[in-house]
Amino acid sequence: MDLDLDTLTRMATAVVFGGAIGFNRDIYGKPTGIRAHALVSLGAAILVVAAGDLPDPTSRVIQGVIAGIGFLGAGVILRGTKTLHVYHLVTAASLWVTTGIGILCGLGAWKLAAAATGLVLVVLVAGLHLDRWLYGAGGVKDDDRE
Repeated sequence: MDLDLDTLTRMATAVVFGGAIGFNRDIYGKPTGIRAHALVSLGAAILVVAAGDLPDPTSRVIQGVIAGIGFLGAGVILRGTKTLHVYHLVTAASLWVTTGIGILCGLGAWKLAAAATGLVLVVLVAGLHLDRWLYGAGGVKDDDRE
């Protein structure tokens, strides 16, 4: 496998899109940020690009990537010791969707990856404000508290 301009562009775009989502998580003080999201997106893109040279279908690699990211997301989720509240589900979900964006970048689906990144950022920003409006100044109900 050679590193050509197309492959480098796919990987760099994955880093930029994943990093944009991670930046949002960083500015809200969540447990994962720019580096984690950029690396998750890049990792997914690398595996999809590499799968293009394998005799195995790319869809099997994508299935493995999606299943594997669940372990990373599970490591982010916490349960309160004195309550039944679960924390950081939104952050875990953002890692999962960032994996999908990395896969799109690896496939060269630029428009889909850009649209997905924009939609994720809209959900994260507008959703937070909507949660605060619905549940008060304390923020979100159960899904992403510190």
